[in-house]
Amino acid sequence: MPRKKRHRGINATGRTKGDGQFLAIPYSMAHSEAFRSLSGPALKVWIELRTQFNGHNNGQVSLSFQRAADLLGMSKSTVGRAFKELEEKGFAKLRKRGQWYGRLASEYTLTDVPYCGHPASRDWQKWRADSKSKNKASVPMRNRPRRNGPSEYRQRETLSSSGTRRSGFKVIDGSG
Repeated sequence: MPRKKRHRGINATGRTKGDGQFLAIPYSMAHSEAFRSLSGPALKVWIELRTQFNGHNNGQVSLSFQRAADLLGMSKSTVGRAFKELEEKGFAKLRKRGQWYGRLASEYTLTDVPYCGHPASRDWQKWRADSKSKNKASVPMRNRPRRNGPSEYRQRETLSSSGTRRSGFKVIDGSG
C-alpha cells in the first residue's frame, strides 16, 4: 500500500511552518529618491529597526547603538551617522531619547506604518536631494587640489641668513 503523499512544512490550514515573518518593501518606497540615496549602513540599520517592529509597537521600536553595532558589524559612530541619516531622510523619527545611565535605548517611530491610530506620515516621500543638510560624501573625492603638498611646504619654509633651514639642513641649490 503506497504512502500518502505529505507536503512537508504545510499544516492542515495550508500555512507553512518555520519561515516566520517577512519584511515587505513597497515599490513606492523602493523607487523613492530618499530610499535610493540611503547609504549602506543606513539601509542596514533601517532593516534592523524594521525587524524590531511587530505590527503593534510603532513608537516603541528600540535599537541601541551598541546592539546595532554588534548585530551589523559596524562601529557605534557609523551606527550613529546611520540613525541621523534615517531621521533626516524621513524613515524614522526619534520619539524618546535613550539614557546611558538608565540603560534605556532610544525609541523610534517608523514613518511607513500607522502610529497611534494615525495614518503613516511617509516623510521619506517629501525628502529631496537638494534639501540635504550638511550631508558630506563618505568617500573622499579624487583629484581634488592638495593643500599642503610637499612643494608648497618647501616654499613656505624660510631660510636663515646662513642658507640653512630652521631644521638645520643645508639648502643645496643645483645652479652653479
